[in-house]
Formats: sequence, structure tokens, C-alpha cells
Amino acid sequence: MKLIIAEKPSLARNILAGIARLQGNKMVKRDGYYEGGDYVVTWVFGHLFSLADIEDYVENPQPKWTMDNLPCFPNKFKFNLKRNASKEVDPGVKKQFNTIKYLCNRANIDTIVNAGDADREGEIIVRLCVEHALESDKSFVRLWLPDQTPETISEALSDMKNETEYISLANEGFARTYIDWLYGVNLTRFATLKTGKLLRVGRVIVPIVKAIYDRDMEIRNFVPQKYYVISSHEKTNDEFVDLTSKQKFTKDEYLKALDECTKYNGADAIVTSVKTKKDTLSPPKLFSLSKLQSYLGKKYKMSMDDSLSTVQKLYEEGYVTYPRTNSEYLATAEQGKMKSIIANVAKMGYPVEFRFSKSIFDDSKIESHSALTPTYKIPDPKSLTERERQVYSTILRRFVAVFCAEECKIERSEIKIKVGDYEEFVLKGTVITQAGWTKFDDYTPKDKILPKLSKGDKVNINFKPQEKETTPPKHYTIETLNNYLKNPFKEDKANADESDDEDYKAIFEGLELGTEATRTGIIENACKSAYIMLKKDSYYILPDGEYLIEALSQLGIIMDKYKTSQMGQALKKVYRSEITIDDSVDLAKREIGEVFENSKDAEPEKDTNIGIFGEVVGKCPLCERDVIRTKFGYGCTGYKEGCKFSINKSICKRVISLSNVKMLLATGKTSKIQGFVSKNGKSFDAVLRLDENGKVVFDFN
Repeated sequence: MKLIIAEKPSLARNILAGIARLQGNKMVKRDGYYEGGDYVVTWVFGHLFSLADIEDYVENPQPKWTMDNLPCFPNKFKFNLKRNASKEVDPGVKKQFNTIKYLCNRANIDTIVNAGDADREGEIIVRLCVEHALESDKSFVRLWLPDQTPETISEALSDMKNETEYISLANEGFARTYIDWLYGVNLTRFATLKTGKLLRVGRVIVPIVKAIYDRDMEIRNFVPQKYYVISSHEKTNDEFVDLTSKQKFTKDEYLKALDECTKYNGADAIVTSVKTKKDTLSPPKLFSLSKLQSYLGKKYKMSMDDSLSTVQKLYEEGYVTYPRTNSEYLATAEQGKMKSIIANVAKMGYPVEFRFSKSIFDDSKIESHSALTPTYKIPDPKSLTERERQVYSTILRRFVAVFCAEECKIERSEIKIKVGDYEEFVLKGTVITQAGWTKFDDYTPKDKILPKLSKGDKVNINFKPQEKETTPPKHYTIETLNNYLKNPFKEDKANADESDDEDYKAIFEGLELGTEATRTGIIENACKSAYIMLKKDSYYILPDGEYLIEALSQLGIIMDKYKTSQMGQALKKVYRSEITIDDSVDLAKREIGEVFENSKDAEPEKDTNIGIFGEVVGKCPLCERDVIRTKFGYGCTGYKEGCKFSINKSICKRVISLSNVKMLLATGKTSKIQGFVSKNGKSFDAVLRLDENGKVVFDFN
């Protein structure tokens, strides 16, 4: 018999429908599993196992976090059954694992089937259960499901491959798990103990929060600059013709702009070329998860968490394909499958027909999963919630647009107008003559309808200086943040039709921040941690997020897109078997080890070690009580009795180190500290000393 272990109960139920289609008999329900014919089906609840805490690796664990056991670099990572808030194994988890263990070792079970979700995480969820449960060798195979319809499941059950063929995927999954644990556990505890405030430090969450922090700081510190352009808005043949020069003039060059207007207005503006070309407009690509989330965020103000949970529900009901995909393309082997889906969609009244195109089918742009599409299983709209209807309709209509039988026909127009020998203006316009796929998918032409002009026409002009003002960058939206995270080293696309080769290269090389499977959860955690806020469809940094980024900077913890993408590239090398899991883990250990090494006392003038929260650093010069490390610097423990002595953690953008604070309290002054920054941005060095009132002042002597 075959034992199928599904990632969750809902998948187990769908697998039962596939088995019923395959062998025609109903399964009998037992306690924690189903059985019948050649199959036994059980399930996990997502992760039954999690990596052990630091305390599981030390001989005499302390009840509280301590720097004594940091950094923690296990020689071999341990997994435990998931525990609840009381640090006890969850009873439901324990019961289900015991069921799985019993079934794995049952004498009549000769084959175990991994039916985790078809991704890295799903791969290792079931593997971990089998590794901890199985007591003897048995055949181990993989059930890989691009969707959860009974037809797909029954076909996949007849074509299962040995788990050894998925070892690269598992290796990357384990490497990612180990590395995220190393960063998260070590640096979260380090930063929290240092600052006295719980700071959730993760390999991906920090660069995401930092991107939003950097953008919001740009906006906050933006100083608008006035400038001038010269433009004309005059009628010719009863239609306005708008011409704006490419030249720009500073706020002090108004007279120069005026002179240019006089020169332009003294010349003739002649139409030198009028071109009109009939063309077809290609439909957009099918959806990847992030592209779908961007679309839904923009159109319905739907958060990434809401859109993912909704499309996941549609997937589990069998209405759409696997959602956590980073591709907008289909595999060439899926042509037959698409033809059957198109036939079903046509029955719904949509004008669709199969066509093969490199913009739809491209194996080189698929890593694990094809683009999101509907399946042949059509839902009853009345059975869906409003949000489910919005998401399903969006996926369906995009599919119809891509395979629309009617082309979108357009006329592209271009008019060139030359003003004397000074400048040639090019006006572009697009008119849709046959709607085609635009009936089913949102499309707004970028170019406006042009005035009716002919070659040789003289255009009326009256150029005037127009005052403009530079604008700050915009806050990240769901769409622009998604684009940034997919390829953080590329500017936002100016042209939607631009080749996406660069984006897919970034994804396959591991340059993206997070993955389609994890990104949404990480952003949601950042919102729950009050680091960022989603308002309508724009993200904003919150005070706790500012504190996180600035505190990590002061602690010398650099976790920007460069560092994170280096680890992402290493993980992809694990997937391609270019390096081992241990190689990638060693790289993470070196990075983390540098943080702890740099936190030790260095030369006083260059030292940035701020000590540990609550640590006594010396005696107060005003009242002789203890001075301790606080959240914001160093302060007297006699503050309740009215003593106001304190030292800021940072002065003029320079961290004041523990060794310098100790020296200041013991001798009244520090060594010469390098790297202060004045208000006008100039760097300077100085000694800090205490004046007669216990205030910290600069001493340049």
C-alpha cells in the first residue's frame, strides 16, 4: 500500500477525490487518516517540526536571554515537534505525528508519498516528518501537483517520481531554513539585549523595512526646487496643439527662459512629418503571484496577505493553479492542458482560441511553476465571496485576454513639428480601432489622440515660461514594492513592454528579496510588528521601524539588499548543486560572526560598541548613583529622585561607545573621537568632556 502524507487536511480531501477517480472506491475514515484500496491518506498541519531554540544546544540554559550563549552556531541542527506558548509540545501536533509514525512503520505500507505543496517549503515539511517517523527503509516518492482538481491529482498519482529527483529542492529548502534561523535567532537576541527593546531581525524583513525607511526619509527630507520650462498651447485648425521644450531652466534663469520664448516665437513651426501606422497591441502576460497581488492592490486596495489567502483558497478548491509562482509564462508541455481549459472557458461565452506564442509559452522563464491560470473546473459565482469573485475574475479575465480570439487593433500616429532650427517636437498618439482583448483586461492607452495636421502645415505657437517644481519620490505601493523586491537592483520600469529577461535572471540567480512563497508573510509580520503600515495601497514607515533601522545601523548590523542578495545567490547555488548546504551555512556564520566580533571593544576613537541594556557603566557626576545603559543612551539610576544626568547614545551622528562613556565618567573626558558630522554635513573629530554642570560638551583643545 501507498501512504500519502498531505501538507494540510484540505489537500488530503482533494487527494481522496483524485483517488476515487483513479480506483473508483470510497476511502474509509479512521482517526487521523483515510484508508481504502491501494492507498492510505493522512496529513500534517503545515509545519509539525521547527528548529530547536538556542537553549536546546547549551548545557545549563538560562530562563532569560543572555549574551553568554551568543552567537550560537550548531554543528548539527535539531528539530523539535512544535511547541505552544508554554514551551510544551502541542497535543494536537503530537497526536497527528504519532499517527504518521504508526502509518509509516505499518507492515503493509511499502511506499510513502510526499504530498507537500509543490515548493521548497512543502518539500521539507513532509520530509522532516518522514525522517523523524520512519524506522526502516521504504520507497519514498513525490506527488507534484500544479493544481488540485481530481483529474490532475489522478494523473499525478500515476506518474510519481522518486524523491531523490527533488533532492536539490530539499537542499535549498533546508539551507534557507538553517540560514534564516541563524540570522533571526542570533541577531534578534543580540539587538534586543543591546537596546532593551525587542527587535525582530531577519534576513529578509530588515531589508524590506529598510527600503520603506529609505524612501520615507527621502520624502521627509525632500526640499522642492523651482524651475522653468517653455511651452506653447495654441489652436491650429480649431484644435489645440501642445508643445513643451526639453530644455529646463533653474529658478534664477527666468530671463533666459523668456529670451528662448522670444526666439522660438520668432520662428515658424512647421509640420515636417505625419505618420499613421496600423498595428496590433499584444495582451499583457499571465499572472505570477506578485503581479497578481500588485494588480489587486492597485485596483481593489487589497493587501498582499488578503490576496494570497484568497487565491490560496481558490487553489485548494481546485479553481486555479498553484499560486506561489514567480513566472508569467507556461511550459510548452502544457499546451494540451491549456486547450482543454480554453474549451471550457469558451463554453462560458468568452471568445477564446488556442495560440502558441513565445510570450505565453517559454520554458526558459519557469523555475518550478508556471503562471497562474484558471483550471477547467469553473466555480458557481454564487458560491464565492465578493473577494474570491474579484480574485477569480481577475485571473480568468487575464487568461481570456491572453488567448482572446479577436486581436486588439490600433492606429499609431506620430507628428513631428520643427520650430525654426531650434527644436523638433515629436507628438505620439494611439487610437484603438478594434477592442479585442481590452474588453476583458484593463488597458489605458499611454498616448493621447493627436490633432489633425498634415505635412507642411504651419502651427500657431506662443511659447511662455511655465514655473514647475520638483516633486519628491512616491511612497512604495503594493505594486512598486513588489517590483522592487523581485529585482532590487533595477529601477522601476518606464515601459511595460520592455523585455523582462533581466527580471527573470535576477529571480533565478537569487537576487530577489524573499520569494513568492515567503514574501507576503514577511511583509505581514513587519506590519504586525508595527515597523511599517499599509494605508490604502501605500506603505509607510512607523516609529518602531525607524528605531529598528537606526538601532541596527548603530550596532553595525548591515542587512541591506546587497547582503541579503548575497545569501540569496548562495541558496540558488545550493539548488544548482554548485555548493553544499554546509557551504551556505558557513557563509552565514561568517557574516553573523563579524557582527559579534565588531561589537567587542576596539580603539576608543573608532569604537562603536554601545554595551548591553541595563549594564552599569560608571558613577553619576552629579549624585554618585550608578549610570546604566538605557534604550536611548546612558542615564542615572537616580532619575526617580530627580537626577537628570544622561548621555545620548549618538551625538552629531556619531555613536558614543561604552569605552568612551566609561572614560568620560571616570576622568571627565573621552579620548579623541573621530567621525562627528556637523549640521552642514562636514566631518570633524573632537574630545567629549563634562562641564561643571555635568553636561557633555565638545573640547577641541
